[in-house]
Amino acid sequence: MKPTIARLGLVGLAMALSACSTFESDKIDYKSATKAPTLEVPPDLNQLTRDTRYAVPGGVVSANALQAGQAAQAPTGAQTVVNTVGDVRIERSGGERWLVIQRPADKLWDPVREFWLENGFVLVQDDAKLGIMETDWAENRAKLPQDVIRSALGKVFDSLYSTGERDKFRTRLERRADGGTEIYVTHRGMQEVYTTKEKDGTVWQPRAADHELETEFMRRMMVKLGLSQEQSKAAAASVQAAPPAPSARLDTLNNAPVVLLDEGFDRAWRRVGLALDRTGFTVEDRDRSRGIYYVRYVSPEAQKASGGFLNKLFSKSGEASAPVKYQIQVRGEGERSTISVLTSAGVPETSTNAQRITRVLTDDLK
Repeated sequence: MKPTIARLGLVGLAMALSACSTFESDKIDYKSATKAPTLEVPPDLNQLTRDTRYAVPGGVVSANALQAGQAAQAPTGAQTVVNTVGDVRIERSGGERWLVIQRPADKLWDPVREFWLENGFVLVQDDAKLGIMETDWAENRAKLPQDVIRSALGKVFDSLYSTGERDKFRTRLERRADGGTEIYVTHRGMQEVYTTKEKDGTVWQPRAADHELETEFMRRMMVKLGLSQEQSKAAAASVQAAPPAPSARLDTLNNAPVVLLDEGFDRAWRRVGLALDRTGFTVEDRDRSRGIYYVRYVSPEAQKASGGFLNKLFSKSGEASAPVKYQIQVRGEGERSTISVLTSAGVPETSTNAQRITRVLTDDLK
């Protein structure tokens, strides 16, 4: 019996590994790695809608003027594509996609939070003041092989099955000058890989962000916000994008490393925010009027000294390395923007960490 079961298990595993890797929207069934805590209702977001840190540089503008300005500043080949249904729309500029909802942020926080909980996630960050919520690492159980053995024993020994992958999602709400809200969803992935040829040890390492998975969750969020399944699918399909041409490059300014981006401030601000979300920086605050993201960073040396950050992703033990606070500044001048790393005091940073941060941002922005 044991050899038969083993053979059946291997057959099921082989079928799963040979399956097409193309993302299918109906194959999502997430289960968080931890038990969901009791979540308190977050504070009112009125402060978010009043705070000048989230204002468009240059003061208050009308919705028509804002749209006209964005259209005028968009570089060739990066025009914004829009599909609107009711007061919800999905926009695309280059390879980035996001939602725009003509409702204030304080009216959207609860339904967006409920959306992630209903999809099987636990929220490890739930900061209404900052406008950011982040899920815990979770496993897409729909990727597990659905063989006869698992069908018979899966409910009893479900913990013995694993895809070897974990996903985390960050959602960021940005206030618009016209009273609406922009919602960004970014994905981070990890995969378990063998460390030896004998396959007697494994480690977790990052895998590429899945942009199609980001879009699928935005589509499902549109349904949560009032659209039908058909409307959301049509809207998401209409903004499919080809990979954008590389537009970011490393440079040096006053002996400090910087990233040069061939785009105006609005698009550069949006793309830098998405890059920080996808690459795992902790964003403590942001000031759009000054073009600054306030972040925390842990260097590879500090991670190694504390036993390795990646090895501790799914472990409760071990002390975390003390992060260093930096400011990521975005400065726009016409069709070009410069991204700099500043110290917590706002002074240009020239250390090895600054070089690493700018390199990471450049790789994501390309």
